[in-house]
Amino acid sequence: MTKPAARAAELRELIDHHNRKYYVDAAPEISDRDFDRLLQELIDLEKANPELATPDSPTRRVGGAPIEGFEKVTHRVPMMSIDNSYSAEDLRKFDGDVRKALGKAEVEYTVELKIDGVSISLTYEDGLFVRGATRGSGDVGDDVTHNLRTIAGVPLRLNAIAPPVVVEVRGEIFMTRAELARLNVDRTKTGEEPYANARNTTAGTLKQLDPKECAKRRLNLFAYAVGALEGTAFATQEQLLAGLKGWGFPVNEHTKLCRSMDEVIAYCDSWSERRHTLPYDTDGMVVKVNDVTARAKLGATSKVPRWAKAYKFEAEQGVTKLGGVEFSVGKFGELTPVALFDPPVQLAGTRVGRASMHNASWIDQMDVRLGDTVVVEKKGEIIPQVVGVQLEARTGGEKPIEWPSACPVCGGPVAKNESATSYGYYCGDVGRCPAQVAGRITAFARRERMDIDGIGEEIAKQLVDTGLVQSVTDLYALTKNQLLSLEKFKDAKATKLLKGIAASKDRGLARLLAGLTIYGVGESMAELLADQFGSLDAILGASEGELAKVKGFGPVRAKSVRDFFHSPEGVKLVAGLKEHGLKLTEEKKAIALGSPSLAGKTFVVTGTLLKYDRAGIETKIKELGGKASGSVSKKTDYLVAGENAGSKLDKARELGVPVLSEDEFEKMIS
Repeated sequence: MTKPAARAAELRELIDHHNRKYYVDAAPEISDRDFDRLLQELIDLEKANPELATPDSPTRRVGGAPIEGFEKVTHRVPMMSIDNSYSAEDLRKFDGDVRKALGKAEVEYTVELKIDGVSISLTYEDGLFVRGATRGSGDVGDDVTHNLRTIAGVPLRLNAIAPPVVVEVRGEIFMTRAELARLNVDRTKTGEEPYANARNTTAGTLKQLDPKECAKRRLNLFAYAVGALEGTAFATQEQLLAGLKGWGFPVNEHTKLCRSMDEVIAYCDSWSERRHTLPYDTDGMVVKVNDVTARAKLGATSKVPRWAKAYKFEAEQGVTKLGGVEFSVGKFGELTPVALFDPPVQLAGTRVGRASMHNASWIDQMDVRLGDTVVVEKKGEIIPQVVGVQLEARTGGEKPIEWPSACPVCGGPVAKNESATSYGYYCGDVGRCPAQVAGRITAFARRERMDIDGIGEEIAKQLVDTGLVQSVTDLYALTKNQLLSLEKFKDAKATKLLKGIAASKDRGLARLLAGLTIYGVGESMAELLADQFGSLDAILGASEGELAKVKGFGPVRAKSVRDFFHSPEGVKLVAGLKEHGLKLTEEKKAIALGSPSLAGKTFVVTGTLLKYDRAGIETKIKELGGKASGSVSKKTDYLVAGENAGSKLDKARELGVPVLSEDEFEKMIS
């Protein structure tokens, strides 16, 4: 009879072997069911004999106990970003600079797919996985080891007889489109809002405190680089990728060694359409000098290596007919026209049948008409939008878009709303329109506001349509029996929602004000208002003149706040907030001694940031006394611009507002 220790060792070896065959070699030898049986046998064996469990046991992938919070990890070698290019000309210039610096007529490059996921660093000591961290600022990231252990593609021990003493393996954690679809089917069944895209869902999954939650989602890894490396060396990128694969890491198979820039460009172009056949998302290619010695000679700037360049695919466009228009109603009553395409257009691997068209002002400026041939683009390969009209394709049968005279949801009166820069239409039945109420409930529950886990657009609509909620204060009177009477609500889901509602009572005045949908008062203005007055009672007692003195408010915003709270609905709302025991005060934020002050400075953040998410950098600005605004104006002191910055960057340049890169912002606050 096989002894438990011997059988446990045998099972670990078998499971590791089949993991490598599945994730590394893409040549599975057994079925998923047989693999699960092996894993379950090892789980049972270790439960019966706890002393047999090892740090690299595959059973660690099922997830352990939740952690309290994320510790910071300093990368031994910084995780630098890569400079972007958008055309063949950009790549040729990069090649010219490289050849000139190296004094060579031709240079070999490796070209790899740029996976649209989350960058990660995996540290191994003597072959054993000891720590995994997010990219973070590039120098310091969050320790997410507990979640990375649950990902089957992450080796818990290197497949090497003589592993390196230390190695930081860099790679991309990602989610396939099929897995995102599976998760969204489950969320739809329970009435939850579907996840928007695979990348954001991956990032959110890695930031779960409970590893069992991460283990439920099938995340994947592709390894492509190393940071610190002690005990071995690689002469080329080609050798490095082969070495990573030999150690047991999944390496993307679509990598090519090119001996000229012409080859590089041809290979990049070959993936422009072909990438949509892949089961995961990509947003470009990464071109790297193959020779490691040459890389050392080329070096790096303070921001990026000089030996690598990312080639970003152009936003994909399609042409179709505008077959019809629907109108959605927002939380302020604004009517948004939604284009219906006939036929739907294929973009970035998905079938797009509809897209927002902003407002009446935009439609008039673009001269969009029913029956027009329109150009559709997916912004960031996620959000579809109409970007143009082919006027030369008109036949004369096109018709102007007519705005409804009554709200398409509640039948209330529709009026025109004009501002200095644009105009649109809105539903005037503010207190009773179900679409507006549901929109306000959704906004109230957002993470950066009252953070009520379990309320998205679908749940908010269900609560309003069934009559259970007609105001945000009604949320705090909900009972479990009421929730269980709703379609798709189970006991666990009802308990989770009620727990989230109860926890939101202590968010404080600033987040509450941001969540109340007061016109002109978003997160940044709510923080200024709360910091200035300290309590809701003080705000209620303030005159319009006193409110207008708050930096950035002015008379229009002050009147909006005053009218909101002193209307009959506002008085009733305040009474309900007090009755249900919400925290209606805010402590003044003190800037730590020795910290740089951004007091009196207004910042706007735009584009995709590498070291922060949007909420993170705006929080940092506020912590240092600055104001984070959502729009650029003459009063803006600085614009912080990341990748793919759009109209806000154009507006800043037009107004002469200083533009900071992420690194320049960090220097300012260091």
